[in-house]
Amino acid sequence: MKKLKTLALIPIGFTICLGLSSCTQPSKTATQPTNKLQGKLVLTGSSTVAPLVAEIGKRFESEYPDVRVDVQTGGSSRGIADARTAVANIGMASRSLKEEEKDLQAFSIARDGIGIILHKENSVKSLSNQQVIDIYTGKINNWQQVSGKNAPITVVNKAEGRSTLELFLGYFKLKNSDIKASVVIGDNQQGIKTVAGNPNAIGYVSIGTAEFSINNSVPIKLLPLNGVAATTENVQNGTFPLSRPLNLVTKIQPQGLDRAFIEFAQSPQVHDIVKKQDFVPISK
Repeated sequence: MKKLKTLALIPIGFTICLGLSSCTQPSKTATQPTNKLQGKLVLTGSSTVAPLVAEIGKRFESEYPDVRVDVQTGGSSRGIADARTAVANIGMASRSLKEEEKDLQAFSIARDGIGIILHKENSVKSLSNQQVIDIYTGKINNWQQVSGKNAPITVVNKAEGRSTLELFLGYFKLKNSDIKASVVIGDNQQGIKTVAGNPNAIGYVSIGTAEFSINNSVPIKLLPLNGVAATTENVQNGTFPLSRPLNLVTKIQPQGLDRAFIEFAQSPQVHDIVKKQDFVPISK
């Protein structure tokens, strides 16, 4: 009796791919295999988050040579808008999502605080919350009124669309129309440069960015808030009263290259970069 040749049975649900690079098993459609990552990622938004993401991007590119990471600034509002309209793969926002933005997805990669900065040579060592409010609303316009030297105060404020502005206003319960600004600036570096170049100026910026500048001999100093020193250590232990998450934002649940980059940015592999830029790492 002849033996019958048996045919290998193909399990139901299994997909046969013949030369189609886009064809994958159903269970693997969520993410691209990490060893085959390729393409370009565009991230836009917060000037606080951008330098951190740029460094993370360089390390990501070194691990995946076929990937290019393009980081652009413009403020958290731009990051939110670009993520929503798919102008960017991923938005960057140095704040939590607002109620009307809850249709988006946010992924925290670090934490930061917002601190008041003065020129290093300014003799004022601290300001009460009310004094800060009075300075920014024009009720106090000379440093002599807060135990400083006889000199007019240069009030440096952030431009509309900057999350730092929104958090500053929210904390001090002010409206932007209340502010009597001498100078309106965009990103943190511009704020630091303005205060470093004017001994009579006052501004507010990312604590991480300010500490990084101070450590690199930029002549500014951070003031305490409510008696708590403006340091990344106090942001980490939760005692500093004005802090925020640094987020990556997507329109939908990220897949493929977007997901791989976000997971990398949240991983312990980049904690050294986060700390080097004086931000607080977040453990998943």
